[in-house]
Amino acid sequence: MHLHISHETVYDYDAPVARSTQYLRLTPRAGRGLRVLHWHLELPAPASACKDAFGNTMHVLSLDGPRRDIVLRAVGEVDTSDAPPTPDPEDELPAPLFLRDSPLTRADEPLRQFAASFAGAAPARAHGALLGLLAALGERMPYVRGYTDAATPAAQAFATGHGVCQDHAQVFVCCARLLGLPARYVSGYLATDFEHVASHAWAEVRLPDATTTATAATEGRDASHGMAGGWLGYDISNQCLADGRYVKLAIGADYLDACPVRGVRTGGGLETMRAEVLVKPGTTDQQ
Repeated sequence: MHLHISHETVYDYDAPVARSTQYLRLTPRAGRGLRVLHWHLELPAPASACKDAFGNTMHVLSLDGPRRDIVLRAVGEVDTSDAPPTPDPEDELPAPLFLRDSPLTRADEPLRQFAASFAGAAPARAHGALLGLLAALGERMPYVRGYTDAATPAAQAFATGHGVCQDHAQVFVCCARLLGLPARYVSGYLATDFEHVASHAWAEVRLPDATTTATAATEGRDASHGMAGGWLGYDISNQCLADGRYVKLAIGADYLDACPVRGVRTGGGLETMRAEVLVKPGTTDQQ
């Protein structure tokens, strides 16, 4: 699938901002199933590019001098795979890194009890257990805005019984780790039928190696939910696996590691933020 993407984030302030630093993870993470054709950032000043601890492309934007707004734009085109979702066995980071909890994914007792109902599946049945978790979480936490914000931990969001994509991803990541499966938060874009949407978030889980499925089949056990080992994306908000409609920006232990924009400032008073994303399918010869 060929996708044209534009993402604009605007910060308005009711008093001048004296100084600010923004950490931008707004460049797609190219890899299996995702090829970046061209991509550029339109920023109010030059930014320095680097790789963060998780291998995400990060730009650091520092602004001095009084200003009442900050406008950030990311624009480009990518090609994604139209093949059915399958695990990606390759990754430069050790999977156990994503077994550790983080500030926004620490479990409390209600979350532990919820995850426990999906425990006990054989390694070859891990994908089936995760599909069950995905469906149950969608029922337990319907998508509703206004109950959480960017700083809401998974346990608190789960307690409200409502949430948005970032809450769904963090709760799912927490539960997968409780089941002994490495899991991580993913930020990115999703092509939908709606023209203008917000950025999206989902979870990736490292399934056990393919040998477990082969062993199950050899021993005559049911491997109908078995799947080759590797990282696989689960979108709880949309109750599906991440396929060619998804464009990955960044990964991390939780939202704080992978959010598209995060920053600090001096001055500015009250801040108002608005973001708009356009993900439009097209052809490679479009301009």
